[in-house]
Amino acid sequence: MTVTREEISAVLGRYLAADPDRAADVFPLTEALRSATPVDLSSRKTWPLHVTCSAAVIDAAGRVLMIHHRALDRWLLPGGHVEPEDRSLYGAALRELEEETGMPWQHAVSPPAHDIAPVDVDVHEIPANPAKGEPEHLHADFRFAFWAKDTEISIQAEEIVAYAWRPVSDLPTPHLVTRVAAI
Repeated sequence: MTVTREEISAVLGRYLAADPDRAADVFPLTEALRSATPVDLSSRKTWPLHVTCSAAVIDAAGRVLMIHHRALDRWLLPGGHVEPEDRSLYGAALRELEEETGMPWQHAVSPPAHDIAPVDVDVHEIPANPAKGEPEHLHADFRFAFWAKDTEISIQAEEIVAYAWRPVSDLPTPHLVTRVAAI
């Protein structure tokens, strides 16, 4: 069972109810959800936009776990594409966290109310990847917040070059910095 349009729409609705000023920033996703032509927005083969999920993991010192993505050559949150076996966006974020960092999902605890609504939803461009046959497209990234228990990190070397616990100010967008700092 994959994540449905209804699930995506419901989670986006909870996010916008908590942060209504972000409606313009997620407009491409809102439009895709309203489209008369139903497409699977959880599929990585849906163009020009599909959904991804990330984990904003915060340690006891208030730092955020970031990974250096091999293909994009950027520091990002652990995360990635929704898989057909994912039952929820929240679950996809936890699965990606464990796959990319080796952190067991049981070591990630949601701050109150952040298991039902993401801390951020960011729509951003992804460059074309001819090797994978992927055109330039948009990711609508649902970012969930977690507090981390002390755990060893073991990166997925195929996709990740390095990891680091970094200050919240290093997060990729100002809105995400503000939201995570408030947790």
